[in-house]
Amino acid sequence: MNKRKAQDARQPLGENVTKVWMSPTRDPSSPRAHLLELLRRTAVHGESNSLLIVGPRRAGKTTLLRCVLRDLLEDREARKNLLQVHLNGLLQTNDSVALKEITRQLRLENAVGDKVFGSFAENLAFLLEALKKGDRSSSRPVLFVLDEFDLFAHHKNQTLLYNLFDVSQSAQTPVAVVGLTCRLDVLELLEKRVKSRFSHRQIHLLSSPTFPQYLERVRAQLSLPDTFPDVQFAEDWNAGVKVSRGSLTGRSGEDSGRVSVSKPAIRPADVLEASRLCFADAKANMLHGLSVLELCLVIAMKHLNDVYEGEPFNLQMVHNEFKKFLQRKSSSIYNFEPPVVMKAFEHLQQLELIRPLDSSAAKTQREYQLMRLMLDHSQIMEALQKYPHCPTDIKQWAASAFG
Repeated sequence: MNKRKAQDARQPLGENVTKVWMSPTRDPSSPRAHLLELLRRTAVHGESNSLLIVGPRRAGKTTLLRCVLRDLLEDREARKNLLQVHLNGLLQTNDSVALKEITRQLRLENAVGDKVFGSFAENLAFLLEALKKGDRSSSRPVLFVLDEFDLFAHHKNQTLLYNLFDVSQSAQTPVAVVGLTCRLDVLELLEKRVKSRFSHRQIHLLSSPTFPQYLERVRAQLSLPDTFPDVQFAEDWNAGVKVSRGSLTGRSGEDSGRVSVSKPAIRPADVLEASRLCFADAKANMLHGLSVLELCLVIAMKHLNDVYEGEPFNLQMVHNEFKKFLQRKSSSIYNFEPPVVMKAFEHLQQLELIRPLDSSAAKTQREYQLMRLMLDHSQIMEALQKYPHCPTDIKQWAASAFG
């Protein structure tokens, strides 16, 4: 975590922040009720809102939103009126792609047809206008969910965020914009004009149960109730859960999926395997198949991110950082010709471990195209621990505080 992130994590939360510890000793209905009421006011009463759900990975951000949407859609009027658009910063990497996905999810491809729009704002305004009800008196409310919200802040001029927040402030179309992010300093990423249109409502999910509390929560999820019809089976099952509790570090859904007629109980080995599958990081796993050169380029990018606090980089900068490592090593074992380095860099882009800063990068000489690393420090270090026969000097280079 860089200095700016650490300082932001220590700052007191603002007035519009709901700070929540997701532990069994606290009532989780508070953030749920708050978010439910906010979305109900959009879906039923036509009130526009914007909000961020902030917290570390696996803190329950997506689960909270899904539970709230399930509760909301039990209301017949909300279910009839509300439209949903789900975007992800990892998939919608620029505003053009995002706009096409919005059009697709709202099923307005035919309405747009071959029309040409002068700006993103005009296109979005046309889409929202096309959602007017039959009497043309009011628009259908739309919920925009932006997962990996911080990545949308890297779009050119933050046009998507600006227009969504701008619409949420106007009285023309009822929209709710809900962003999900792991970045505590996410507001620092927003341009001034974007930040001024955001409501600054935030829900912080801080996952901090003790290990005994965590075990008790999992035990409660897995245990069968006293009202279960087969009393003997329930007793045997709950006894098995109690035995397995010492190794419970996975999710109940995976565990119970291993139960069958021939294996009517959970074993500790099942729980450990389920844990391994649940917590496997797909991107970190991709690093296991990289060549040593590609791995070195990723480490060089990591050091550039540390030094320049997440600013974009290009191949020339990465290659220079790699050459510094080689000079300290005074060894030719990792020396590669520039075309080979270029090929490795392009392969990382194909794997989407790095991506161009914007679509205009295609017009720039390849060595100087600005890129962003789509991996964080923890993913890189985790992958290095499992990388087959990873050289010690490369591990030490990655773990060093300086490049």
